[in-house]
Amino acid sequence: MTTSSCNAQPEKAAVSIKEMAGMCGLSRQRFGQLVKAGVFPAPLRDKESGRPYYPPELQVVCLKVRQKNHGVNGKIVMFYSVRTPIPLPTSRPKPAKPQGPTTDQQADLLDGLYGLGLTTATAAQVQEALAHLYPAGPAGTDSDQVLRGVFLYLRNKNSAEKVGRKE
Repeated sequence: MTTSSCNAQPEKAAVSIKEMAGMCGLSRQRFGQLVKAGVFPAPLRDKESGRPYYPPELQVVCLKVRQKNHGVNGKIVMFYSVRTPIPLPTSRPKPAKPQGPTTDQQADLLDGLYGLGLTTATAAQVQEALAHLYPAGPAGTDSDQVLRGVFLYLRNKNSAEKVGRKE
């Protein structure tokens, strides 16, 4: 059953409050408010688990309330029309991650650099930065500090290379 089919007959032996709200085109919170106000009938409760549910008979009642705008408490209720979702702006696709890292450390650094927005870094550039920053190797240095150092090194190097270039 779809959320827009208020005329359709129930297809399930029992539905949850969330499903019933969806069948009526309402949020679970708003549906609960209307149940408390007496507009919709209260759900039955499973004797063993205590879980609330709507059997087919109450599903029909709820759908008729929604269709006719007349609550089971005898009052008229006005429903807003179902909103159509506003499409989210499409963003540019992220560039593909560079391929071919030679070590796990380089792969981790490339992932970190990618997450920081430096999507053009290569494994060779990471190796060059590591050799420059840590001639004896980065062993014993916190991985966050290594990532920060490599990021700053590559960012500054790329900026220096672009200084004399005309675009």
